[in-house]
Amino acid sequence: MSVPTLTTVHELRTHCELVRASGRSVGLVPTMGALHEGHLSLIRRARELADEVVVTIFVNPTQFGPNEDFERYPRSLEQDRGLAAEAGAHVVFAPAVETMYPPGEKTRVSVADLTRPLCGASRGPEHFTGVATIVTKLFSVVGPCVACFGRKDYQQLAVIQRLVRDLFLPVRIVPCSTVREEDGLAASSRNRYLDSSWRARAAAIPRALSLAHATFSSGERLAGNLRALVRAELEEQGLEIDYVELADPNELEVFEDAAQVPARVLLALAALAGGTRLIDNLVLGEEPAPIGSLRGALLTSGGAA
Repeated sequence: MSVPTLTTVHELRTHCELVRASGRSVGLVPTMGALHEGHLSLIRRARELADEVVVTIFVNPTQFGPNEDFERYPRSLEQDRGLAAEAGAHVVFAPAVETMYPPGEKTRVSVADLTRPLCGASRGPEHFTGVATIVTKLFSVVGPCVACFGRKDYQQLAVIQRLVRDLFLPVRIVPCSTVREEDGLAASSRNRYLDSSWRARAAAIPRALSLAHATFSSGERLAGNLRALVRAELEEQGLEIDYVELADPNELEVFEDAAQVPARVLLALAALAGGTRLIDNLVLGEEPAPIGSLRGALLTSGGAA
C-alpha cells in the first residue's frame, strides 16, 4: 500500500488548494522520516481531525549543528511511504533540500526565549530557528487547519505553539501523547542507533522519570532533590547527561536547585547512550509515569521494593 509522493512546492500547494476548494480540510504531520509508532500515532490523530492528511518527510539540515548526525540520520522513504499510507495519510511530501532552501534563500524564523534553555542550551537556539523556519514554510505551502506534534519533543512543541500564536497563523496545533516502547523508552528514530547493550541501559530514562513521578506524588517539591534522583538513575547505567531540568511548562524557565516547584512542572532531560542523544520529558502533576508504578520501576532497575 502506498500514496502519491509529491516533491515540489508547486505540486503540494496546488494539491492542497484543490482539496480546500472542494470544501475538505487538510491536516499536516511534519516528520524527518524513519517513521515509527510515534509518528504513526500522529498521522492517525490527524486523520481523525481532517479530511485529508499530508505527511512531510524531510531531513531538515538547518536544525542540525555542525557536529550532529545530519548525514547519518536514517532515511527510508519507500518504507515510510507504506507506513504513512497504512496509518491514514493521503499524500507524502518528500522534497529535496534545494527545494526547501533554494539558492539565494536568506530568511529564518526565530522564536526568542523559549529556544534558550534545555536543548537550546546545548544544541544552541539555532536548532529551533531551523525547526521554526521549516515548519513556517510547510504551513505556508500546505495551509492546514490542524497540525499534529508529539509531546516527546516538548520544547519543539512549545516553540511551534508560540510561533503560531505570535504570527496569528490559522492552524490548530494538536499536542499528542508520547508513544513508548514496552519498557517505557520513548519511541524515536534515533533508537535504531542503539546496540543491545545501550538499548538496555537507555531504559534508565523512563525509570528515572517514573521514580521522579512517584517521589513528586509523595510530596517532594525541592527541585534539587528531584533533579538529583533522576541524575543518579541515569549515571548508574553509564549514560552521559546533557541536562536534567525542572521548568515552567509554559515559559520553560528553569528552576534552581533551591526552588520549591509548583504542583505542575516540566521535568525534561537529554542524555547520551553510547553517543546517541536521547530526550524525554514528563509534566509532573499532569501526566502518568512512563512505567506504571514505583515498585515496577524499582524492580526493573534492580532496587528494593
